[in-house]
Amino acid sequence: MIVTRRDLLKLTAAGVVGAKWKPGSAIAEETTSEMPWKIGCFNRPWTPWTYDEALAGMESAGFGLIGLVGNHQGEPFLAPEVTSDDVDRLKARIAAHRLTPNVVWLRTRHDIPLEDSRREARRQIEHADRLGLKFVLSMGVDPPDQFEHYFQVMADAAAYSQDWGIQVVMKPHGGISAAADEMLRCVERVNHPNFRLWFDAGNIIHYTGKDPIEELKRLEGLVTGFCAKDCLGPKGDVMIPFGTGKVDFPGVFVQLKAMRFDGPVMVECCGGKMQDEVTAGANANREYLETVIAKL
Repeated sequence: MIVTRRDLLKLTAAGVVGAKWKPGSAIAEETTSEMPWKIGCFNRPWTPWTYDEALAGMESAGFGLIGLVGNHQGEPFLAPEVTSDDVDRLKARIAAHRLTPNVVWLRTRHDIPLEDSRREARRQIEHADRLGLKFVLSMGVDPPDQFEHYFQVMADAAAYSQDWGIQVVMKPHGGISAAADEMLRCVERVNHPNFRLWFDAGNIIHYTGKDPIEELKRLEGLVTGFCAKDCLGPKGDVMIPFGTGKVDFPGVFVQLKAMRFDGPVMVECCGGKMQDEVTAGANANREYLETVIAKL
């Protein structure tokens, strides 16, 4: 049986949901945890291989929570053109590995008519509901002449997704979302409480060279998720083991705790070239985060 996010909201209101979640269950992730924040993983490190191999890798690396991002070979994920049957098959593939998805990349185009872009975003939100997601993640947009178009599409998406119990979130990714100034402008221009931010300390360093902790301090009350990656420096490598780059993970997490952050922490990158090395790297990064967070 496919249980959508809208079904889940109804069950929660009725008091059905509340027991500890078991990996692979249809109703997922309304759960307590020994860790203060749930730690999940994106498929990005496994993009040289098939998505099914990525799912096996994330399961083997000890994750239960996953996110779907990027252009994985042969995988449209929840792109506007996919069908409900496509979404159901994707959900079954994920569940077969005892994994639960919480977020997907929101693919929006801003060089097409506004209504077409809004329609594509809404279609993806409907797919996200069918897959049982809590978030759709925007990477922003780079060309300045598309900024206003982006604000309008995000405002519509935020309003539409609120009815489905899904939050639209944006991460720092250069361009319109480079660092705190740009992200705060986006929040102001979109002007909807269901449009929030996922912080990415590694991207702050990679795209701007700024201090992630100082940037984070300016985003009080706006951060609902964290994309975990390390970075060697401005424009530097991010596919590296945590703790070997410039990101001060303990300092970032202390600041998140002070901000009463309660969202997921999603591993986005790790070291390794061969498939088994990538899986081992993802596992090591998960353990690194668990160790740091446990000391807070």
